[in-house]
Amino acid sequence: MPSLPKISVVTPSFNSATTLRETIESVRTQEYPALEHWVVDGGSKDTTLDILKSYPHLRWVSEKDEGHYHAMNKGVEWSTGEVVIILNADDCFRPGVLRKVGEAFATHPEWDALFGDIVYVDGAGREIYRREEALYDYDVLRFSGVCYVIHQTLFVRKTLHDRLGLYRHKQFLNCCDYDFILRMGRAGCRIGHVPELIVNYRYHEHGQSADLRVTRNMGRETRAIMIEHGFPADWRGRFYRYFYRGLRQLQKLRHRGRCDLIPGRFLLKRHMREKTSFTSNIDMDKLSGTSAPKGP
Repeated sequence: MPSLPKISVVTPSFNSATTLRETIESVRTQEYPALEHWVVDGGSKDTTLDILKSYPHLRWVSEKDEGHYHAMNKGVEWSTGEVVIILNADDCFRPGVLRKVGEAFATHPEWDALFGDIVYVDGAGREIYRREEALYDYDVLRFSGVCYVIHQTLFVRKTLHDRLGLYRHKQFLNCCDYDFILRMGRAGCRIGHVPELIVNYRYHEHGQSADLRVTRNMGRETRAIMIEHGFPADWRGRFYRYFYRGLRQLQKLRHRGRCDLIPGRFLLKRHMREKTSFTSNIDMDKLSGTSAPKGP
């Protein structure tokens, strides 16, 4: 087995004291031999800094930023690892996953990035459902409108960021990750898949994911990004959407032996709120009073 790559974990945070310690512990207990953990905080006013100071192994900074994607960009730039992963301040790695990721990169030096599977959990850490994927398919991702590559499971070689750049945080408030994931496909990058549950992704009162203002804006931004990547804005779009969503399920049947019988949005519906209590350095007024977007 070739040597394992150094992995840099980047955690953007802002007033994340309710969940941050659990996130840090999920990284610290991985026992991966070549690891650094950056926490890029947006100038928190709660007890986040007290938590950060209690972990001498962390590399961290706390200063006002332009939102969590800007914090992610700063963390990527400062990282010294061969591989970079973004782990939000309310999500947690599952035990032992970093070694499996490192071994996959060592076995497949041709991969520019890889992604894995995910478990959605509620605020108390109880499982809502798990999502297991088949492979990276640029056409399915850009035409279906389903971003099934979740950035908390996406490990990217630092050299790929050198080629493609960072997240376009000045263009998008909520979908910079989807934009980057499609940019990888357009550039012909080789994206592997590891059939392992990588992260517990939390839907809770203090997070953005459960905020309907955010999801409505994600719908608008998703459509704009899809059109940028060739999605037809006319009547053909509806056909494309359903065809490629069906193709994704066929791929899952072939590679994983099962498919999704119930769409994830229905399983998550009862965990959604019109407005959650998360705070951000971005202007949340831009998301207020907006109507639900039309489907692509």
